[in-house]
Amino acid sequence: MHVVTVRFRIKNEHQEGFMKLMLQNASESLQTEAGCKQFDVCSDSGRPGEIFLYEVYVDAKAFDLHLQSAHFRRFDDQTRHMVETKDVTVYDQLSCHKQFPLSTDSHPRP
Repeated sequence: MHVVTVRFRIKNEHQEGFMKLMLQNASESLQTEAGCKQFDVCSDSGRPGEIFLYEVYVDAKAFDLHLQSAHFRRFDDQTRHMVETKDVTVYDQLSCHKQFPLSTDSHPRP
């Protein structure tokens, strides 16, 4: 597997618009790209304007196809002016460990 992480710093006046477009891009990636296996969009209310992506593709070629897709190019064009910084890091996944499903309970039961 091919893992891509992206850390964005979004300009204050564009945070809401960026997030709407980012969630749409993530959804389209998962729905239309067979090679896109996971696309998590993360934020923290304590760090407004910072967005973290965790993306998993079957291989580097699948990620390259993502970058060439019409929906990604549209997203990139629409959001370029909203971004202060963007840091992309790529990894080869060596192993995968499954966890229990997320629950609304703050303390998992044994």
